[in-house]
Amino acid sequence: MSLDIDRRAGKSIAVRQFHDGALRILRPHYLDGSGQVCYVIVNPGGAYLGGDKYLIEVSVADGSDLLLTTQSATKIYRTPNDRAEQHTHIRLGANARLELLPDPLIAYREASYGQVSCVDMDPTASLVMAEVLTPGWSPDGGLFRYDEIRMRNEISIGGRLTVLDNLLIRPGTGSPVDSSNFMSHYTHLGSLLAVDARVDQALVDDLHTLLAPMNDGGRLGLTLLDGPGLALRALSHSTERLNEMLAAAVDLLRKRWHGQEPLNLRKY
Repeated sequence: MSLDIDRRAGKSIAVRQFHDGALRILRPHYLDGSGQVCYVIVNPGGAYLGGDKYLIEVSVADGSDLLLTTQSATKIYRTPNDRAEQHTHIRLGANARLELLPDPLIAYREASYGQVSCVDMDPTASLVMAEVLTPGWSPDGGLFRYDEIRMRNEISIGGRLTVLDNLLIRPGTGSPVDSSNFMSHYTHLGSLLAVDARVDQALVDDLHTLLAPMNDGGRLGLTLLDGPGLALRALSHSTERLNEMLAAAVDLLRKRWHGQEPLNLRKY
């Protein structure tokens, strides 16, 4: 699927959209008076299966503003012969803004999944992207029965690769995630990247002050990037707890940078 966003008469609109195969784009929503447009991606098939390959292309023109989310969690079922893959290509023009906020990724038993997101953004653009990874149900009740999850984010600013975020979780091999070698006893992982010229150490400190009490019993890490930007990683035993933390982080950025109220996608 592909989606091109431009700004007309004070609102961001789609000037081109296309979908073929499993993924679909629902009609646009405007959640407030800012002119930011919200689009929802839906997979009528309900899950990714072995050998599935998905391509998402997004272009946000100069001065345009897009919030892109999914209708529900992305489920990865068994992939016995070939892994499922998703490739996302994003272009952000001058003063463009993208919030990429999908529902959680759930990997089930014997699932293998690769996700690569490549972003080419103007130095004046703003990017916020978040993800929650959670293990799916297994008949024996055990966790981490999926085979492999690979998630790679490549962010170029002004044509120069600036941020490379590479995550590999491969349970049951040299570094099983259910041991102290990687995730200790935690089962769920949350991640957020924010690339914006306004990111500084004071913002990182404010986010840590806000989020640390919310992750009671979990682990939280925040760091500055050279972008300029910031990276957040959180470990927990709960999808809900990570969703709350990432939502709080997104809401703080929306309020501070754009004067917007807390996000309410009204999905449920």
